[in-house]
Amino acid sequence: MKKQRNIMVEASSTLPVEEQRTELVERKGIAHPDTMCDSIMEAVCVALCREYVERFGRILHHNIDKGMLVAGRTLPQPGGGKIIEPMKIVFGDRATYAYKGEVVPVGEIAEATAGRWLRQHMRFVDPDIHITCQNEIKPGSIELTDAFDRPVIGANDTSVGVGHAPFTETERLVLAAEQYLNSNIFKCAHPETGKDVKIMGFRSGRDLTLTAAIAFVDRYIRDEKTYFEKKLVIQESLAQFIRCKQETIDSVTVHINTLDDPARGEAGMYLTVLGTSAESADGGQVGRGNRVNGLITFNRAQSLEAAAGKNPVNHVGKIYNVLSHEMARRIHKEVEGVGEVTIHLCSQIGKPLDEPLLASACLILENGVHLDDVREAVASVIQVELAYIRIFMEQLALGKYPVC
Repeated sequence: MKKQRNIMVEASSTLPVEEQRTELVERKGIAHPDTMCDSIMEAVCVALCREYVERFGRILHHNIDKGMLVAGRTLPQPGGGKIIEPMKIVFGDRATYAYKGEVVPVGEIAEATAGRWLRQHMRFVDPDIHITCQNEIKPGSIELTDAFDRPVIGANDTSVGVGHAPFTETERLVLAAEQYLNSNIFKCAHPETGKDVKIMGFRSGRDLTLTAAIAFVDRYIRDEKTYFEKKLVIQESLAQFIRCKQETIDSVTVHINTLDDPARGEAGMYLTVLGTSAESADGGQVGRGNRVNGLITFNRAQSLEAAAGKNPVNHVGKIYNVLSHEMARRIHKEVEGVGEVTIHLCSQIGKPLDEPLLASACLILENGVHLDDVREAVASVIQVELAYIRIFMEQLALGKYPVC
């Protein structure tokens, strides 16, 4: 029998983001401390899911979403600086350490996973030298752990997930800019750039300003003259790349490392030893980085939930945020006449995940299209996605959906 779900489809009274006077979009690259923290904790979550399934045939209670990256201390200087104190990764929150008499080495799994991730994604960070780990993952509470033993595992919390589609041009360009600066081809051409890249896009009308913070690696910089020459070349390269990608944007202005001051010598350059500000300047924390679509979109509705590290079995902070974006993408792609869509999924603690308290779609329709023309098709996409949520969660547990 078909489940009766509370699905609402309505027309939005707001302007499409593309037509709003201003727009702000941010993207934090892979070596930004917040992105590092999100990515490592999510990798630990996936590793624990695999360990639990291999040992017990099922995923047990865990959440690794309270992690922190504590900045180290370095002395960068042209030609190559020094590491004074390593960075520290603090693993936090809860996990199942023992089940049916068998012990699970949660701390060891977390540290090994972090090391693998760092070796795979960081160019200059050696986890054996530049990182220390602190395991603060504690056993879960009886009530939350028991929830995983019930015949129907319900939502862990009453919370809301938000998704939207499609990307605006500004969103696409900000994402493309960071991916370009951190691409293998770009790093071959400009090894002096670290992977700690942050892009802020500000659109005013049809004019776009990109402000990029790029950590330069000191061993590739001989002196101040070299730094500012290379910075200028990179700035023009990024501007040219964006000009090739822009469609309706009229003009693009690119700024890089605007805190720089040639008059201040070495102190006026953004130099790092390892290519990330986490080595000395800035710590990281789960949930302070990109949302699950890879961006921080200030003109959009957003959830405050941090998806990275949360379990994919009952934690709606992860499940509903990722699923709402998948729903939005499908609706925009498959339902003709939908110009823009925002999805809200609200859970109720303990209730089945496929029966949210509310699943709503707020639509901005193309000219000549009426709500009644698309209402049934939109509701159908939501129904199908909720009906197959278990399959979606299995893929989420395998790490098949990015969360930052």
